[in-house]
Amino acid sequence: MLYLKAGQKVVLSVFLFFSSLISAVVYAQSVTQVKVVSRGDENADYAIEMIKLGLEKAGRRFELIVQDGALSAPKMREELLAGNIDIIWVATNLDMEQNALPVRVPLYKGLLGHRLLIVHKDNAHLFDRVQSMEDVRRFTYGQGVGWPDTAIMQANGMKVVPATKYEGLFHMVDGKRFDAFPRGIHEPWGEVQKHKELELTVDTNIMLVYTMPYYLFVAPNRPELAADIERGLLRAIDDGSFDEKLFNNPMVQMVLKYSNLKNRRIFKLQNPELPPKTPLDNPKLWLDVSKL
Repeated sequence: MLYLKAGQKVVLSVFLFFSSLISAVVYAQSVTQVKVVSRGDENADYAIEMIKLGLEKAGRRFELIVQDGALSAPKMREELLAGNIDIIWVATNLDMEQNALPVRVPLYKGLLGHRLLIVHKDNAHLFDRVQSMEDVRRFTYGQGVGWPDTAIMQANGMKVVPATKYEGLFHMVDGKRFDAFPRGIHEPWGEVQKHKELELTVDTNIMLVYTMPYYLFVAPNRPELAADIERGLLRAIDDGSFDEKLFNNPMVQMVLKYSNLKNRRIFKLQNPELPPKTPLDNPKLWLDVSKL
């Protein structure tokens, strides 16, 4: 066993202190490379902006590599867990939080759990007389394979028609393969506008509501990246820059303009997949939709 004299201990302590300080400086100045896959929609653009914001607020230098691609939810999960992608953005569930690294700052402050319906124009009045959950369950709804929404709706007794491709769902509702395509409250108007060639519109009658945070998830081999982004986004919440990006987002502006929340009938669904570590006790992270 090696014994050190008092003077040697002081020298060693100083050496270790400066070594750790130098390591911290080198880490802060190093360039963090981040790989993501984007299908080029509004959600992807917004999520990428929030990744940048988080890393900037954390004081990290980074290189963001964005690859074009339209991966299904199961494929995105597979690529993330394999470390081929560093970050994806999806609604949370137990499986994702157990296997990947969640950044527990809801990107839309809970807006995604407020769902409006895209319907065929012929079905614009289909939900006019819906007054109860029993009425809601009479219709069919399109959702993606592997989406948390699919499991939530099925758990609440709704009839769901699954599809493997996001783009395919718009063509399916246009072809009346199901009655409605539930979307996050900020999504449907931009999506209908993007698909002008299809006979689509947004239902004006009802809104489905459930707690479903939309997070960034980081590959399990990048814990420092997850910590940096979460720390940076929390700083952005505190200094107001998070809300600035949120409320300047064109999709959220459409909510303020078109949602007509006061005249909608609200139906609350339970989310059996809501993870226990969801930060429901932090009001800074959530929007009160009734005040929009």
